[in-house]
Amino acid sequence: MILAGLQKLTLLDYPGLVACTIFTAGCDLRCPYCHNASIVLPDRDGPHLSEDALFAFLQKRRGLLDGVAVTGGEPLLHRDLPALLRRIKELGYKIKLDTNGTFPDRLRSVVFDGLADRVAMDIKNSPEKYPAATGTPAISLNPIRESAAFLLEGKVEYEFRTTAVRGLHEPEDFRSIGKWIAGAREYYIQNFCDSGDIIDGHGIGAFSKDELASLADAARPFVPSVKIRGL
Repeated sequence: MILAGLQKLTLLDYPGLVACTIFTAGCDLRCPYCHNASIVLPDRDGPHLSEDALFAFLQKRRGLLDGVAVTGGEPLLHRDLPALLRRIKELGYKIKLDTNGTFPDRLRSVVFDGLADRVAMDIKNSPEKYPAATGTPAISLNPIRESAAFLLEGKVEYEFRTTAVRGLHEPEDFRSIGKWIAGAREYYIQNFCDSGDIIDGHGIGAFSKDELASLADAARPFVPSVKIRGL
């Protein structure tokens, strides 16, 4: 596994905890609005972090940090992820795992092995718009539906989230998403932000505050817990 970077302090990535964020390189999707293009695209040589450096940092921060958020890219792309998570757990940290849901068997295994305390799963768009939203024309929704259904069983603390992107989303998409994850404990809509490191910014942009409220309203009949994150 290639570790692409470390954010040494975050109060946002792990709700309720003081944490750091680890970035894994590589992803099976090509979402045009992805803000981490340099660690997703294999032809872009992004930053690297050694495991020795990571664990030296985590050892020093014991008692100061509560948790570790593991994101990407897509962390579950890597078969050796459980070994990394186990080493983190042995240091006493709680772990939040970010995923796009395309590896349901690996997700279940990580949860049942006690290697993730919280899971954040991206719902990219309404089912019919997944190919455009993920930049993956032949994508199968079956594993993604399987991952979402597993989280809805409540076997681990979880959240669903959607990055709202003008040019890819409209209110009816959030109504469709709401039906899909009806009854979810936590669902967040976050606005697109151009990080300067996106895959393809052509024809996309951010929504206004009022527009985001309309998107949330479209999902709320099915997911009363929906909130807008980042305003």
